[in-house]
Amino acid sequence: MRPSLRPSALIFILPFVSQAHAQSTPAGNAPVERLQPIIVAANPMRLDSDSLATPVSVLQGERLVLNRRGTLGELLEGERGVHADTFGGGASRPVIRGQTAPRVKVLSDGSEVMDASGVSPDHVVTVDPLLARRVEILRGPSALLYGGGAIGGVVNVLDDKIPTEVPENGVKGTVDALGSTAARERAAAVGLTVGEGNIALHVEGARRRADDYRVPDWTDSRVPSSNAESTTGSVGLSFIGSRGYIGAAYSYREDDYGLPGHNHEYEDCHPHGSTLHCGGHGHGHDEEDDHDHDHGHEHGEHAATAHLRSKRLDVRGELKNPFAGFSNLRFRAGHTDYRHSERDGDELGTTFTNRGYDGRLELQHQPLGGWDGVIGLQTSRYDFASFGGGEDFIPKTRTQTAGVFLLESYDWNDWRFELGARHEHQSVRPESGSQPDYSGNATSLSAGATWNFVPGYAASLSVSRSQRMPNAQELYARGVHFATLTYEQGNAGLDKETARTVDLGLRKIEGDLRFAVNVFMSRIGGYIYGNTLDRHEDFRLIRYTQGDASFAGVEAEASYRFSPHVSVAVFGDYVRGKLRDGGGDLPRIPAARVGARTDLTWNRWAGFLEYTRVLRQNRIAAYEEATSGYGLLGAGVSYKGSLGGSDYLLYLKGSNLLNRLAYNHASFISRAAPIQGRSIMAGVRLEF
Repeated sequence: MRPSLRPSALIFILPFVSQAHAQSTPAGNAPVERLQPIIVAANPMRLDSDSLATPVSVLQGERLVLNRRGTLGELLEGERGVHADTFGGGASRPVIRGQTAPRVKVLSDGSEVMDASGVSPDHVVTVDPLLARRVEILRGPSALLYGGGAIGGVVNVLDDKIPTEVPENGVKGTVDALGSTAARERAAAVGLTVGEGNIALHVEGARRRADDYRVPDWTDSRVPSSNAESTTGSVGLSFIGSRGYIGAAYSYREDDYGLPGHNHEYEDCHPHGSTLHCGGHGHGHDEEDDHDHDHGHEHGEHAATAHLRSKRLDVRGELKNPFAGFSNLRFRAGHTDYRHSERDGDELGTTFTNRGYDGRLELQHQPLGGWDGVIGLQTSRYDFASFGGGEDFIPKTRTQTAGVFLLESYDWNDWRFELGARHEHQSVRPESGSQPDYSGNATSLSAGATWNFVPGYAASLSVSRSQRMPNAQELYARGVHFATLTYEQGNAGLDKETARTVDLGLRKIEGDLRFAVNVFMSRIGGYIYGNTLDRHEDFRLIRYTQGDASFAGVEAEASYRFSPHVSVAVFGDYVRGKLRDGGGDLPRIPAARVGARTDLTWNRWAGFLEYTRVLRQNRIAAYEEATSGYGLLGAGVSYKGSLGGSDYLLYLKGSNLLNRLAYNHASFISRAAPIQGRSIMAGVRLEF
């Protein structure tokens, strides 16, 4: 019998489940009945998150500082409905409701990041958590305004690299420094904004270095090639007036990190039709001779590493009352020159490049018949290429997209109604003349309602029809992909996906008891996935194909404040992803998890104790292994103070304090890179 969250357990959990760290208990003696509203920048109308029909999570302030990790996926892991697709210590991608890239889109203040993280899990998402001011997570229908690539969700990372206001005293800044034990990590970040009159200048930089991280009860005491090193810097300048601002920033990022489990043992594997052959010709993979590989060189003796360099130019602006009938104009544009090279020891392997631009324009109109709304345009173009080594499995391609979108809202008594639509065109042109061009259109629609039926309570319902068109990898891939140990075969005949999603939510946002529950169901027609045709040892032959799939799950959180100094909470999430009509479970679907947390505050001190239980995951796809359940214990303490007109935060935080050996089912290399063992992190943040 497969262990899972039974319906009876869910009925017990739902009323009380909470992610306590989403609700900070205020210091002081006076109870606070209502938190300040959180305005969501990723929503074009900048609506209060409590008024939105679809779930939103926001990390900012002290909570963001205490959760900082080296990669974006690790930073967000633990948010309800969000996991991490980890690849050692150097790279990780967010997984939202069981889906990751290319169905989860990462934005830099509303603009495309344009790296290569969507191609493979061993590629870094090139936004630096150390320099993030705020991170917003949109799930479900509200994400469709950012294109079909956001069918699973959107992560919008906001930063300060382009100033939007002149500092009140002419200068302001932040300094962060932290270190942790499991990976002997050292990291620091500095940001400084100066200004006078209408001009503001911002400079910032971050540096992180971590060794191979430690794990308990494993074949090695540390995970080989899990080290990571990164350097990020930017300079931005803005002109700021009474009606808005316009500014630009240049950013540079460089990473060097190890690739655990990365090897070239199967580099001579190739398909014959739907059969995989490894070794000499004339031998099927089922024959004994085929298992005796003769590669001519020992790759396993050398550490595999990745070297990344990204140069980016951003332009942002906002203008109030630009012309009659419109109250606000916002635009974002970015140009990226990205390069990622891999090495096996001293031998240069495959190089990936991505160069392109993205632009987005939003116009918020004055109320029309009670409706407030935004219309917008978005366009992008990027040239992707891989060459050298044995992993140039994607031909050089140019992808162009253009979209138009609309979002409207209407308030009536205790109700808020939302309507959204987006239409986009995409073309993908391979450089090789042997493959046909792709050209297609996609239309996405959504509707939602929020009902504040009792003061402090809100019920929400949203429905959507979202479409995603295939990307270059799914269309044209052909070759060995070492990071995932696969030989990939694209399919130029793929059609677009169509997802129909329903999201039902209930929230209590005032008083000592607060909770939020969301239940969702998504049925995706023509779901594109890598279908495993054959396997030899750990190496698989996959072909991108389409079938009908469904994703269903629940996210829930609740907290109760016993006093101004003590609050407790429980939380949990669960998602099931499968192919319909008996097609079986989808791979790397995160396991269900439940947990409890206690928060304590006293004057300037704060502390927490948290335990999360990740359940066994044995709803698995073909050729996949089940993952045992495990428990993670965390604790922390912090102190806020002031010194010479500056504010500072000191903190000490422990993770996996029980030092459990655990495997992340959402990771491609969970067996090669277990979850980090016991680690103690200490840090300081100074704001002036």
